[in-house]
Amino acid sequence: MAAKLILGKDVSEQIYGELRQRIESLKSKGVTPGLAVVLVGEDPASQVYVRMKGKKCEELGMHSVTVLMPESTTQDELLAKVAELNADPSVHGFLIQLPLPSHIDEKIIVNAVDPAKDVDCFHPSNVGKMLIGEPDFLPATPAGVQQMLVRSGVETRGKHVVVVGRSNIVGKPMAAMMVQKGTGADSTVTVVHSRTEGLADITRQADILIVAIGRAKFVTADMVKDGAAVIDVGTNRIEDPSAKNGSRLVGDVDFEAVAAKASYITPVPGGVGPMTICMLMANTVAAAERSAGL
Repeated sequence: MAAKLILGKDVSEQIYGELRQRIESLKSKGVTPGLAVVLVGEDPASQVYVRMKGKKCEELGMHSVTVLMPESTTQDELLAKVAELNADPSVHGFLIQLPLPSHIDEKIIVNAVDPAKDVDCFHPSNVGKMLIGEPDFLPATPAGVQQMLVRSGVETRGKHVVVVGRSNIVGKPMAAMMVQKGTGADSTVTVVHSRTEGLADITRQADILIVAIGRAKFVTADMVKDGAAVIDVGTNRIEDPSAKNGSRLVGDVDFEAVAAKASYITPVPGGVGPMTICMLMANTVAAAERSAGL
């Protein structure tokens, strides 16, 4: 059995088509959805990600603001910038690109963002709303995974979902979302992590295996049930002498071996990656609609 590929590009294009209609509708009422991204310092990966966000905003006809601040920015200076964006009516959603320099307390900054503009869904009040099933926003990467499952026709209702990893960005919110009532959820959820005993025994029970543990090729074929749907959220750079720059990206799943057993699988790159920015755009449009009273 060869697994069917779930490609982030295909799923995100469907969603972008829907978002364009919503953006046009907002513009006809005099509202242009606005997203701001704040980058402190010069982390190369963050710079690439911020550029991609700005480019996608422009493609969709949204208002885009990129705020670049030096590595030496103080916590108070960053808090002042957050307050400014909270008060800016042209910015419907914004995010502070993480990680921040070590002298800045991430928790204090995240908590200072207006929850109504917190399109990353990191603010404790938004995390709490998600947990009780009344979200204003869903965190972008887990929301992207859920959309991939729904739009690929993977049945989640009553299925056993095993989430590998317990980060606040993917693992925990993913588990919280899949256990809710409704489309793309209604699942029985187990979370495993680096301290789990008998981890492979549990992953073998999964109808849907969502992997976000941050270790290259961690999940091998013997850890996966025949016919499982496997979503690989991991991105790891490994050495590869045959590659042009001496390295390549792989996921947390041993793709070739697992693809031979799974019913569905996401590749790395090209799988979950494109969905994160897509769902960020969706959250920004939703924030604009909410601020316009729609």
